[in-house]
Amino acid sequence: MIAALEQATVDVGGVRFGNRLPLTLIAGPCAMESRDHALEVASALKEITARVGIGLVYKSSFDKANRTSGKSSRGIGLSAALPIFAEVKERLGLPVLTDIHEIDQCAPVAEVVDILQIPAFLCRQTDLLVAAAETGRVVNVKKGQFLAPWDMANVAAKIREAGNPGVMVTERGVSFGYNTLVSDMRALPIMAETTGAPVIFDATHSVQQPGGKGSSSGGQREFVPVLARAAVAVGVAGVFIETHPDPDRAPSDGPNMVPLKQMEGLLTMLVAFDRLAKGLG
Repeated sequence: MIAALEQATVDVGGVRFGNRLPLTLIAGPCAMESRDHALEVASALKEITARVGIGLVYKSSFDKANRTSGKSSRGIGLSAALPIFAEVKERLGLPVLTDIHEIDQCAPVAEVVDILQIPAFLCRQTDLLVAAAETGRVVNVKKGQFLAPWDMANVAAKIREAGNPGVMVTERGVSFGYNTLVSDMRALPIMAETTGAPVIFDATHSVQQPGGKGSSSGGQREFVPVLARAAVAVGVAGVFIETHPDPDRAPSDGPNMVPLKQMEGLLTMLVAFDRLAKGLG
């Protein structure tokens, strides 16, 4: 049973995710800032991934509902973001992903977005998982920083039992002391085996320092390539990398985002690692 599940694939708008398939990228800025900014980053990523030869799903969040401080910017909101996601899909032909935080968001977001993402802090919220599954859209669940990798089998089961086989799981580090995350690379094959779902490695949130700046999170973006290489060498379906033209001016998660100008070099290296790890030649 597990061997069959481990080979499961998920197809999203012409992009295929599978633990034994060529690497796929989920990328974009942490928070959606404006129409022009979204189209700028999505267009650049489309050009970069075409040159590198890797599939792309564009991501951005319309609401950062779990900010460290109540005074932090949360984003442009659902009503403003959905037309922008629709334009990214129509103009650029890219599938798109965004986070959902509440049950009532699932249906309207699913009318536009291809992948509904469950944030790590909400990964065990059964009603939210079921509501997302019932839209029929692919559901990507971030593994909570408080969970063991094998605990994600129950999370994936909730989605499948709601009638939706389109589930992916994402590793984003585990809490280790205060304001620190660590990535256990054993988690990647463990989740592949126990969930039977495509496994994504979130290279940018894994270097985040939650609440590390007191009223906001810190991060160590210099370690994104280190962890991404390690994960791809182990073997994953995809990598999740947040990027921005000027991360130091970004409204959210700037310290752990990769500068857009560095993405092509990083992806070129990761694709080479992926081919070696999977024997793709």
